[in-house]
Amino acid sequence: MSQSEITVPRLQAEHLRETLGIGFARPRLTWQVESASPHWRQAAYEVERLSADGQSRQSTGRVESEQSVLVEWPFAPLRSRERVSLRVRVWGKDGGESAWSEPLIVETGLLDPADWSARFITPGWDEDVTRSNPAPYLRREFTLRGEIHSARLYITALGLYEAEINGQTVGDHVFAPGWTVYDERLRYQTFDVTALLKPGRNALGAVLGDGWFRGRLGFGGGRRNIYGERLALLAQLEVQYADGSVERIVTDESWRAATGPILSNSIYDGETYDARLEQPGWSAPGFDDAGWSGVRILAWNMNALEAPLGPPVRRTQRVQPVSIFQSPSGKTIVDFGQNLVGRLSIEVSGPAGHTITLRHAEVLEHGELGTRPLRFAEATDRYTLKGEGVERWEPRFTFHGFRYAEVNDWPGELRPENLTAVVLHSDMERTGWFECSDPLLNRLHENVVWSMRGNFLDVPTDCPQRDERLGWTGDLQVFSPTASYLYDVSGVLRSWLRDLVIEQRRMEGMVPHVVPNVLGPNAGGAAAWGDVATVAPWVLYERFGDAQILADQFESMCAWVDFIASVASETLLWDKGFQFGDWLDPTAPPDKPWQARTDPAIVATAYFAHSAELTARAAEALGRSEEQRRYAELAAKVKAAFAHEYVTPAGRLMCDAETAYALALVFDLLPTAEQRQHAGDRLAELVRASGYHIRTGFVGTPLICDALCQTGHHRTAYRLLTQRECPSWLYPVTMGATTIWERWDSMLPDGSINPGEMTSFNHYALGAVADWMHRTIGGLAPLEPGYRRMQIQPRPGAGLTHAHTRHLTPYGLVDVAWKIENGAFTLDLTLPANTSALVILPGADAPVEVGSGVWRWTTPYQDPDARGPYTVDDLVSDLFFDPAARKTILATLEELGVPEFVRRRLPDETSATLRQVLQRLPNYEEAVTKIDEALKTL
Repeated sequence: MSQSEITVPRLQAEHLRETLGIGFARPRLTWQVESASPHWRQAAYEVERLSADGQSRQSTGRVESEQSVLVEWPFAPLRSRERVSLRVRVWGKDGGESAWSEPLIVETGLLDPADWSARFITPGWDEDVTRSNPAPYLRREFTLRGEIHSARLYITALGLYEAEINGQTVGDHVFAPGWTVYDERLRYQTFDVTALLKPGRNALGAVLGDGWFRGRLGFGGGRRNIYGERLALLAQLEVQYADGSVERIVTDESWRAATGPILSNSIYDGETYDARLEQPGWSAPGFDDAGWSGVRILAWNMNALEAPLGPPVRRTQRVQPVSIFQSPSGKTIVDFGQNLVGRLSIEVSGPAGHTITLRHAEVLEHGELGTRPLRFAEATDRYTLKGEGVERWEPRFTFHGFRYAEVNDWPGELRPENLTAVVLHSDMERTGWFECSDPLLNRLHENVVWSMRGNFLDVPTDCPQRDERLGWTGDLQVFSPTASYLYDVSGVLRSWLRDLVIEQRRMEGMVPHVVPNVLGPNAGGAAAWGDVATVAPWVLYERFGDAQILADQFESMCAWVDFIASVASETLLWDKGFQFGDWLDPTAPPDKPWQARTDPAIVATAYFAHSAELTARAAEALGRSEEQRRYAELAAKVKAAFAHEYVTPAGRLMCDAETAYALALVFDLLPTAEQRQHAGDRLAELVRASGYHIRTGFVGTPLICDALCQTGHHRTAYRLLTQRECPSWLYPVTMGATTIWERWDSMLPDGSINPGEMTSFNHYALGAVADWMHRTIGGLAPLEPGYRRMQIQPRPGAGLTHAHTRHLTPYGLVDVAWKIENGAFTLDLTLPANTSALVILPGADAPVEVGSGVWRWTTPYQDPDARGPYTVDDLVSDLFFDPAARKTILATLEELGVPEFVRRRLPDETSATLRQVLQRLPNYEEAVTKIDEALKTL
């Protein structure tokens, strides 16, 4: 095979798309291969390393290996600031050879604390730290003596920063350096600033914001200064001259500080900016800073400094208004058509001293801005004009969750072109897509994507709008499989899990409810929330094939399971202590979201078994046989205790609720096949009895469709998914939602907001069903870590006629598309090189194993959900699920002489009750037939 038929289009270091200033001395390498040959497999590879000056070349030579994902670094460790060029070529088992890949430039950052000569500096004045203060501006001028070859700025802050050199903004990051446990993990950023510098006089400056470091965090008013009371900057500019010499400009006592136009800044409350206080040229040479103050050195743990593991927050999209209108009270409201996370960019002209006020909210209530769900978050930006022609402004240090903005005191006519919504989130690579023949399901999936975007702003948060925006562990635990499909979250979550380890260590094995933990030393230790310590590492291993993440988190996994064991009862039931339980079960009162139908002890004990089993699997993957044996034995004992206490011999659960059955089935807690099937049948009966309305909360919702399908109830799962009445996944879609709601009924049918104190319209947790959609409707699931081997098994239902899902795996893009047409099922599959798949077609007698390439199958198709002879269970399904069918059924029963009081209560009864009602009729068989015939006319 010729070189042109095999290519290596992508070479990557670690999980990073940007490789300037990386923190790895031995970065692992991943490459993707494209080949026109089916079943292509790599036989060998060669990696070449070239030094930055091109003088030094090293090569691995030909290495016989199939490995192409996270290949260990084959050369001597990189030193701080070292810059190398890498490329790779591969050989196939068919004898073909690729050309060399395009080079990947990798440059390390500062790998050792001793590399830093800069020190943290803070403004020299004292502040009232009980409130938000004006943002400090810091600057320094310096002279560069000759021609510049290259320059790097290594920079971070206690707080948020935005840097400028010679009047130009450095980079495009937002909210740098992000949110971590600052005293033990503080990320710095590396920028190539060569083009911003010049021989002679230059200036470097930065403006600082409160951010998460000292801004107000937490609900009920929150707390300030959680990490410290003083903002500070650390900057080290390293300039290499053409003659090879190096000069450093660092933060030290020579810097100057002042305040400027940012009068206050708060993540929750917004930003206040007075353009009249701008100091033009403050970051350029020649500016007169004689009136500025000095700075102080601030001591901080330099060992905490590290390079980022994931992408920065960036402006990723700009959204224009779809309408501007007046509310019933006369307020000017701007609708952007999409609930999003970010802020407004404005363009305005008006008199000096005139102030514009911008208020933000996710929904309207009775035509006015719906701000009650914001609680203590003001979510308001204010801009005071300087009165000099067209002025353009965007806040620096705040973000809002909003679809609507109320614009007060705009000078003149407000036009759509005056406002743009700027979307902000971690700049992760999109890796997953899904669509099908049902527009409502497509909108549901799009809502999941938008909620993920809004809540992956450096840390995975619960919501982006109210006085919270915290890294809730339970939300991420249930959503991590969906997140890992839609975006490359490997870097973001690897970083977040490092903070989890720190916070967990401080709590002696107990995992906090939020990471970073701003709720205090006792806010932790709840099932399904703390279990993120075991679930998320395993999901990342399964989806990205990275055993190092398991290794990094293994002690945390063990510590969490050991903690549960220490607080559980002697019987190994976790039936003590505080639990969230099946949080936000829709049957719970609005003001008591913990009052779920499933006993919290069932939830907790199920997760105890699950986490112990995941820890055993992780030990096995890492080759740690002693821990594997220990945790496997513990998992078996907890499962036995669960079955003994909560499961009848037939398979009925003590707590006869959907979440209890879903947990028992998906976590494999039922000892026998008969018990499993009985539990699955009972679960399906409960779903039917609910009228196919969802009756699960945070815990049960991600599992219920899988639990139904595992026991053969695909039709029931599809009916549950496609229910449109409240509560259901599609009810918010029918109400115009563009993100996932926190509650099934965050907005009531009459357009009023749920009366509960806790109501968000952008919460991704209940969108975790998207993972089931990808695997069951789309038909794509991993069988081996990193999708090296996968299962392709679409299961059509609910009248869907086609579906298409794509996922960018570590090996390349997988594309699965199916359609049903003229009684035939057609599956189109594209698999990347170095992978294989087990393909299971609907109704097929046996699976098919295929390798990489482009494949198509067409087979006769008969809908397995198509109705055969009409049964009482069919009647129940139609009575509960289809309003038109319900009307016809009740009319037919009236005609058959069923009393009105019986008919009135039927929708609230079970199939058993309906069977009794019909069997009392003298013409039972005729009744069923007549109902069937009546329904056929619909």
